[in-house]
Amino acid sequence: MTPADNDKWSVLIIDDEQDIREVTAMALTDAGYRVETVADGKSGLDFFQSNLPQIVITDIRMPGMDGIQVLEAIKLRFPDTEVIVATAFGEMETAIRALQLDASDFITKPIHTEALMVALERARQRYTNRQQIKAYTRQLEQGLSRTSRQLEETVAYQQRLIESSMDGILGCDADGKVATFNRSMEKMVGIDRAEAIGRLALKDLFGSSEYERLQTDMQASGHGGVNRLMLYETRLLDRQHKPVPVQLSAAVLMEDDRKSGLVCFFRDLRRIHRLEREMADQARLLHQDKMMSLGRLAASVAHEINNPLSGILNYIRLMLRTFQKGPLPADKQKQFCGYLELVESETDRCSTIVSSLLTFSRRSPISVGPVSVNAVVERSIVLAGHRLEMANVTLDNRVQNDLPEIRGDANQLQQCLLNLMFNAVDAMPQGGRLTLASALEEEPPTVVLTVTDTGTGIEKDSLEHIFEPFFTTKKEGYGVGLGLSTTYGIIERHGGSLSAVSQPGKGTTFEIRLPVEADIPKRPGGNA
Repeated sequence: MTPADNDKWSVLIIDDEQDIREVTAMALTDAGYRVETVADGKSGLDFFQSNLPQIVITDIRMPGMDGIQVLEAIKLRFPDTEVIVATAFGEMETAIRALQLDASDFITKPIHTEALMVALERARQRYTNRQQIKAYTRQLEQGLSRTSRQLEETVAYQQRLIESSMDGILGCDADGKVATFNRSMEKMVGIDRAEAIGRLALKDLFGSSEYERLQTDMQASGHGGVNRLMLYETRLLDRQHKPVPVQLSAAVLMEDDRKSGLVCFFRDLRRIHRLEREMADQARLLHQDKMMSLGRLAASVAHEINNPLSGILNYIRLMLRTFQKGPLPADKQKQFCGYLELVESETDRCSTIVSSLLTFSRRSPISVGPVSVNAVVERSIVLAGHRLEMANVTLDNRVQNDLPEIRGDANQLQQCLLNLMFNAVDAMPQGGRLTLASALEEEPPTVVLTVTDTGTGIEKDSLEHIFEPFFTTKKEGYGVGLGLSTTYGIIERHGGSLSAVSQPGKGTTFEIRLPVEADIPKRPGGNA
């Protein structure tokens, strides 16, 4: 159904949480519905009686008049109105009670737009079918008995009630035989309802050990209470007896203080587990790419450290030979002080390089706080210095030394800048010029950093894809195509943007834009 068709439907949203009302109303308005919102059950009932919308979406848990009471009041006077209830997934008894009161559907919080649109589609179909059935019933009223009409309504109600759920619903009788088996269950385990209803028992859908565990936990109180299970992870067996990971919520049905059956709600976890594996694989590849960069960086830094260490060693040997000749003459003391000052400065230089390298290589959680952009630039230049020298690349540092602080993660921002600098070096195999420049924009306050090379440039067709994961123009063994994608994601998470312009044969410029927060005080020294 198109948005133009949706404007024929009026929807009332009742929820005591303003943000949920606003977000849900925005999604429905965009879909073409006529939407009104109220903040509590009593006001919602008053508005409903005055305007009579076709569909009501109500939260279960609200102060004062809760969603069940709203549902009862609406159904008492206006049974044709479709009511969708929103509830936490674990509130099984409340959800069952809502369905028993003829709720059109129930959706779990947090509400996903896709699930909401499916529920509304079913509510519209249910409302339309109900009107069609009523019209047809009026035509045949004289020829149909009261029992026939009740049977037709009951069958239609039960069918729509069960089939509308996106989760698998399975009901068992007192003997454990399957009595209800909806379409989602058929898709989940690949078994037709005709094969399941009255023929299979609940235990036939589980391995023996898994079923015994489920029965034991059902009788205990640790998973939602005795005779209940909430958000319980287990495994069903499909038609080929292959395990299907699911999240189960179940409740024993009671009648006259005896067990009359069991209702189970199953959520398929296969897609969720697959996404978790994909995310884990991506994290591994990202770290692998960073370690490859770190390996190339370490070789460069080793040479960078070796130069000051050689100077330190020579000065120490010189002073030792002088001491071995006897007491230090007065005219040599000033000279020795100069030697020691050189040893101190070179040692401090080594310490700075090693500290920067350790910070970059450490896999640590994101630490958001005030960051000195100047300090990030300085550390990156220290780490990349020898790489630039060995590649015959001249560094032109035009970064202002008084840039304001931003809020973010200094280590991640340093990783971004190093990625861009190393990519620039790779783009200048015969040497060239690398220019770091900065600008400060006032409205809104933004720090702009540019990294410009005089290298081979990027073809127009490739430029459109450089920020995509696993896209690379480098030779095999020089990266997996995650450097720019990682850099883009980090800058975006900092509220900024990363863009590139390039002319083949003339060079490339990458521009980083990072927002400045006015409440960050500028600290002396500019440490990140």
